[in-house]
Amino acid sequence: MRVAILDDYFNAAFEVGNWSPIEGKAEITVFNEPFAYENAAASALQDFEAIVGMRERTPFPASLIERLPNLKLLITTGMRNFSFDMEAAKKAGVVVSGTESMGHATAELAWALILGLYRNIPVQNQAMHGGQWQVELDNDLLGKTLGVVGLGRLGSQVAKVGNAFGMEVIAWSQNLTQERAAECGARRVEKDELMAKADVISIHLILADRTRGLIGAAEIARMKPTAYLVNTSRGPIVDTAALVDALRENRIAGAAVDVYDVEPAPADHPLRGLDNALLTPHMGYVTAENLGQMYNQAAEDIAAFIAGDPIRVLNG
Repeated sequence: MRVAILDDYFNAAFEVGNWSPIEGKAEITVFNEPFAYENAAASALQDFEAIVGMRERTPFPASLIERLPNLKLLITTGMRNFSFDMEAAKKAGVVVSGTESMGHATAELAWALILGLYRNIPVQNQAMHGGQWQVELDNDLLGKTLGVVGLGRLGSQVAKVGNAFGMEVIAWSQNLTQERAAECGARRVEKDELMAKADVISIHLILADRTRGLIGAAEIARMKPTAYLVNTSRGPIVDTAALVDALRENRIAGAAVDVYDVEPAPADHPLRGLDNALLTPHMGYVTAENLGQMYNQAAEDIAAFIAGDPIRVLNG
């Protein structure tokens, strides 16, 4: 079977994954660079029977799937991918399988970013490398208010760490109940109250029609001038233009962003030029342990498909 592994930016697939289940059964080609256009993806992938995609990287809409006549198996990292058209794949006779995620890496990054903001770690690090000593005052987390938008698997982990730091934790999402919030050591509030009261807001929602643009100019305007916004979830949940304006005008203290409307983020992205923006390159889930599990299970998915018994099927 001809297999393509996509968007493996730094050749991690063979470094951390175990591909022995398909040794001698598959010929694997790795693509390190993202495709600039759908035409480029269709041209490069037309001969492959199996494709291992990376969630949030190359999308597979119906228009692309229809141009891949040899495709039989499409794999996504994670067990959910809204950029894959599941119905179009099913119509084309393509099985879509997933892989499991460890589920803690993004929550860990969210706290790394929160601490980076509060303790001015990037600024102090740059000063030290430049021969300086302390250049700014830092801030404590104890006694501050953490606002968590979305209390699912990741948001609940972030909330519990907030409790450990002695923060007051408040939370909101469309379907959040007071009982669920209490289980995570949080208090449910309405969205407007969360935006106005929180000292740091951390977003943990999936991208869907009802969450796209959820944090816009009106929501950001309610934030304290001393507050921070952290997004390790999905770029389009936050109105980028509104966030950039607020940061440029110092209407909020800062933001930490790991996800973007277009990825990889272009070199001239407006957030790149802002001193009060702490930026990371969508690395929330990109750890050796998490990618290792994903690639291991991708190999298992391919082996099972070859054996005629597909596993972890998402479009069955």
